[in-house]
Amino acid sequence: MTRVLTTVLVANRGEIALRVMRACRALGLRSVAVHTDLDATAPHVRAADDAVRVDSYLDVDAVVAAALLAGADAVHPGYGFLSERAAFAAAVEAAGLTLVGPSAEVMELMGRKDRAREVAVAAGVPVVPSAELPGPQAPEDDGAADTPVLGYPLLVKAAAGGGGKGMRIVRRPEEYDDAVAAARREASSAFGDDTLLVERYVEHGRHIEVQVLADAHGDVVHLFERDCSTQRRHQKVLEEAPAPTITDDVRALVTESAVALARHVGYRNAGTVEFLLDSDTGEAFFLEMNTRLQVEHPVTELTVRVDGAALDLVQLQLRVAAGQPLPFTQAEVTRSGHAIEARVYAEDAFAGFLPQAGTATLVRWPARARVDAALESGQVVSTAYDPMLGKVVVHGPDRESARRALVDALDDTAILGFATNVGFLRVLAAGDAFRDAVIDTAWLDTATVEEPDADLSRVFAAWTEVVVTTLTAEPHPFQGDGFRLGGDPAAVIVELDRPVLVDRARGRVDGTAVQQLLAERHVVVLSVDGRRHQAVVDVTAHAVEVVHQGHRRVFRRPDVFLGSVAASGDGTVTAPMPGTVLDVRVVEGQSVAPGEALGVLEAMKMELTLAAPVAGTVVTVAAAPGDQVAMGATLFVVDADSTVGGEA
Repeated sequence: MTRVLTTVLVANRGEIALRVMRACRALGLRSVAVHTDLDATAPHVRAADDAVRVDSYLDVDAVVAAALLAGADAVHPGYGFLSERAAFAAAVEAAGLTLVGPSAEVMELMGRKDRAREVAVAAGVPVVPSAELPGPQAPEDDGAADTPVLGYPLLVKAAAGGGGKGMRIVRRPEEYDDAVAAARREASSAFGDDTLLVERYVEHGRHIEVQVLADAHGDVVHLFERDCSTQRRHQKVLEEAPAPTITDDVRALVTESAVALARHVGYRNAGTVEFLLDSDTGEAFFLEMNTRLQVEHPVTELTVRVDGAALDLVQLQLRVAAGQPLPFTQAEVTRSGHAIEARVYAEDAFAGFLPQAGTATLVRWPARARVDAALESGQVVSTAYDPMLGKVVVHGPDRESARRALVDALDDTAILGFATNVGFLRVLAAGDAFRDAVIDTAWLDTATVEEPDADLSRVFAAWTEVVVTTLTAEPHPFQGDGFRLGGDPAAVIVELDRPVLVDRARGRVDGTAVQQLLAERHVVVLSVDGRRHQAVVDVTAHAVEVVHQGHRRVFRRPDVFLGSVAASGDGTVTAPMPGTVLDVRVVEGQSVAPGEALGVLEAMKMELTLAAPVAGTVVTVAAAPGDQVAMGATLFVVDADSTVGGEA
């Protein structure tokens, strides 16, 4: 039955909220934003036609009430938050509203990995072999050894939700208890459900997923596949379409299986069926079905054509939700070229991928790419929400041209104020492993991705520091070299992380030939040893911040008072990121060994265990569970001089 939609409440924030609002605008629909106090002036709130405050994006009753208050007749959940909660879908339906997504019954069935697995088996779709493992309290000699176990490694994962949350790889029996406990905590925090699933872990596999679209009239089509193998700890980093390594037979298997599965459950709207391709055996296994729009949907939009025209998946979602039939058949769906998406995160990828927060003092997104983002200059980023800041997406006639376009686009991306993974993405996209499509789902968890050298960034910092100082200095009688009126400017020593000699008159920085080609609005272009380089540079009173090829470096000037401040001892453990203390496992006076867990810190729904740096006695516990702590805050101090494990 066709229904008229006029107003859509977008039950999300950030770039996906903006993406849905653009689609609403294109179809002539009003959009309503929901927001917390933290997001009162966020871009998605300003872009909406109306906005309603809620205490939490996860509050089902509040979000539904906001939709009714604003006069909405439909709700689009985006991804994350409530997008795969069957209880939310049921509440929307009970309120007489239309959910832009599948029914609550189908969401309950397919939104959980354990039940979706059973449905896949019934539909004849190949699944990953399951693994039964004795529980953490199982006695050693009660026959548990006879329990069928597929062997290690195993994957413990949350039955609800996705996005890599609530997942742990277990390689040895002694790791099982801790992995289950951590996965339960993370799953409960992220999804409100700590149910876990245990199955065989495919060590070397490629992550292949199929985009499906189904209407309320029984029509189901696939929009081909994507490859999301470049991921870290089950969190996708780079995604592309088409998948570069699969055969025509495997492509037929996964696309036909995805359509069969969607048809089997009576699926409606957009969804994604995920498969794991075992690189060692060539087998493809069903992983799960995401009953929502995917983060990586832009690579499908850029490569799929119907009658030569690109598709807008969100607009199609809205049309299907209104009861309209799909406007094309499977036979009309074709592909064009190759697309790659890079996810930009607020994290320091070269310092253990620690979550970051702060004010984005300057944001430059590339003009040579599609950018889905909600980050702008002056915006405050906190650890309260997912760390993804945006997506840079490119298209080319083939994979290699798309890869080169991505490298160029990341070169043009600059975020100042806190660390992001843009430089890491650039190194990854420019590297041989991604170029040759040999990265599997486990590659990033063990590979060493080298941080870019600091030398070029230091040249930009020192040169720009001298230029800015010269332009802003007050005129005086000795302007020049300080002694000879009208003489060439003398070389200047710039104190950064080390002294740098800048000789502008002769075009030298520490002896390297430098020529300034452009300097305006923070963009500096230099010829360094005859090669052109570009960076975004911000000179402040205490530091020079440089983003070169996407990678941010901060050169702080030496603190003249540093010598009067006592340095922290080796036993001090500080917060490596702003976040929430989840657990404190020690008390003052307790003896600890090196590497022993002192506590657990959470930021952006990810957990980090804080370990004792030395053996000794805990003399300070400065945090309690639930505390919000700032980056650099002292949490524990271990006295390394104390005797551990014996008498003095």
